[in-house]
Amino acid sequence: MNAETIKSIFNEFDHQANYVSHSELNSGHINDTFLVKTQGSKNYILQRINHNIFKDVPGLVNNKVLTSEHIKSKFPNLSQEELTKKVVSFVKTKNSDFYYFKKGGHFWNVMVFIDDSVTHEIVKDKEIAYEGGKLLGEFLNLTADLDSSKLIDVIPNFHDMSFRYKQYASSVQSASKDRLFSATKYTKIVADLKEEMHILQKLKEAGEIPVRVTHNDTKISNSLFTKDNKGICMIDTDTVMSGIIHYDFGDAIRTICNTAAEDEKDLSKVEFNIEYYKAYEKGFLEKSKDSLSNVELKYLPLAAKTMIFIMALRFLTDYLNNDVYYKTNYPEHNLDRAKNQFKLIESFSEKIQMN
Repeated sequence: MNAETIKSIFNEFDHQANYVSHSELNSGHINDTFLVKTQGSKNYILQRINHNIFKDVPGLVNNKVLTSEHIKSKFPNLSQEELTKKVVSFVKTKNSDFYYFKKGGHFWNVMVFIDDSVTHEIVKDKEIAYEGGKLLGEFLNLTADLDSSKLIDVIPNFHDMSFRYKQYASSVQSASKDRLFSATKYTKIVADLKEEMHILQKLKEAGEIPVRVTHNDTKISNSLFTKDNKGICMIDTDTVMSGIIHYDFGDAIRTICNTAAEDEKDLSKVEFNIEYYKAYEKGFLEKSKDSLSNVELKYLPLAAKTMIFIMALRFLTDYLNNDVYYKTNYPEHNLDRAKNQFKLIESFSEKIQMN
């Protein structure tokens, strides 16, 4: 996207800064995100929100702002300037909304960029895993008293396993013969794991696992670190809404414990890293254990397997649907992602014993 367009949209927001340049950050499957550099003391993140995926963007942005302001309220002794270095902070438009809609175009929002911060696509040592676990545990603690009923369901049925299986079944019915044939090995695995993959959902529906405010997209790239790899905060709160802690813990483990990127084609490189699992779990429990029930604790390992599986299922479903949801770079991209996750499940099952 050209500089004039980005500058024009950026200047719809009340940031009191002068645009200098921008660069695209390529970390997400859904939205487009740009780092905007300015002449002022702050830089900014400008995000275009995909309203083909997110149907209620004003509600989504309200979720993000409400969550951010609630977390800020937990640090009453910090100045607003200090808070922008510790918590994701949103900038209003000149019309006092937290989003801008360009007629005939897209929804946008702006956040203050946290300087001297880094993200990781994959985990390369136990310390990052441990710090990531602490960040998630802290996020869940800080939002524990935020009424989840105030948040809209950004994507209804997001981690609902029955819903995902229905989507999958529909994709099998409509898939081309070629794509269905390419996926044969994995459609058999999906059938074999169906009962086990519904355990957490049934516990949630029975009220045995409480519903809380959850992040719902806890891959390691959504944890922000200092340059010496100390945790700062969770970012990318587009999908913050009600859920169970197993969704967040499991999805984090999915990315933290994969020894390769999630679209690595060479499956020999894909292993479940048990040391990273233990380090992440340690950090997570240090911050959250006292607030978790025995049932929640018991099913943390199953959470990991379930969330790896649900991503495998979603990638496979999108592949069978001819790639209508996730961005792809080549025709087999979603199938490669699915294969990667199924291999991770296989490795997980070899290394983690569940009750």
